Amino acid sequence: MNLTNLCELLWRVYEEQDSILQPLWDHLRLHHSEAMRSPLFPVVLTVSSYFILCLPYLVCDIMGDRWPSVQRFRIQPGNRPTPAMLLHCAGVTLRNHLLLVFPAAVAQWAWRPPIPLPEQAPTLLELASGLIGNLLLFDFQYFIWHFLHHKIRWLYVTFHAIHHKYMAPFALSTQCLGGWELVTVGFWTTLNPVMLRCHLLTTWVFMVVHVYVSVEDHCGYDFPWSTSRIIPFGCYGGPSKHDVHHQKPNTNFAPHFSHWDKIFGTHADFSFSKAYN
Repeated sequence: MNLTNLCELLWRVYEEQDSILQPLWDHLRLHHSEAMRSPLFPVVLTVSSYFILCLPYLVCDIMGDRWPSVQRFRIQPGNRPTPAMLLHCAGVTLRNHLLLVFPAAVAQWAWRPPIPLPEQAPTLLELASGLIGNLLLFDFQYFIWHFLHHKIRWLYVTFHAIHHKYMAPFALSTQCLGGWELVTVGFWTTLNPVMLRCHLLTTWVFMVVHVYVSVEDHCGYDFPWSTSRIIPFGCYGGPSKHDVHHQKPNTNFAPHFSHWDKIFGTHADFSFSKAYN
């Protein structure tokens, strides 16, 4: 058997074997199918993930100087969110979801039948490639949207200014957005996995991961386990570089990665931040 035949055999075995995710998918499909087939499921998944993922950072903000070992990782130590700021952002988030997201989901529920669940789970390779592909595609889309909404004053004042109310971001400010921005972000998050023909499990994992990295970007802390410290070569932005965007708004437009800002000359390192000087 030559090398080509061996490679073909190994690939055929790989394609025919069950995914390591199959037991998990079978359990979800057989025991929770009605919930997962509902158009409301992605909304409940993302909203609950958002508040759950905000909670640890919220506790850090509330504890403040009582947790000095945590506060030493704060990017802007002199700018902490007040209770009024936390309540304002939570109120904006809840209002947007009650008035925009949930009505749209209910309307979709009314006219669209429940989606069928595939029997096969995605392979780990399919899940990982789908996740990375969705993050990269969203990064490109939002970079353009974000750039235009900073360069065209009417767009900025009308739609995006509310997100820049605070120069020192914190977790609950992640979704302190105007309705137009929330709808746009939600549209891409929903449409992109369809365009990339992702498995439903991959789509849901992407939604949760996207919520996590968005919250992390705004958390105001640069912990040793931050995504930007895990991904090498400075290709990922992370909380420090997005914090700079809130201090210097004409820089670091990309939500996740750094390549688009470097290509278009809008990249600024976190050394700009007074917290690092």
